[in-house]
Amino acid sequence: MIRSELVQAIADENPHLYQRDVERIVNTVFDEITEAMARGDRVELRGFGAFSVKKREARTGRNPRTGESVEVAAKYVPFFKTGKLLRDRLNGK
Repeated sequence: MIRSELVQAIADENPHLYQRDVERIVNTVFDEITEAMARGDRVELRGFGAFSVKKREARTGRNPRTGESVEVAAKYVPFFKTGKLLRDRLNGK
């Protein structure tokens, strides 16, 4: 599902809301999650999962085409851990 499909699904389920308002709400939620993660905070959505940031240390990688060694800088990457409710639903429980 892409963002526009999410907006459409929410708008269809809530006919009393204008689509532009639903789009603004969805964008605000995503922006707030992004801002919190940029600050290094953890974002938990009960039953769905938790977003956090993990640091990957610098390492020596390998260029798959040439085989030469390449230095990969340290970086922060987003991490998502599913909640129990989502995990159970995916596994048919």
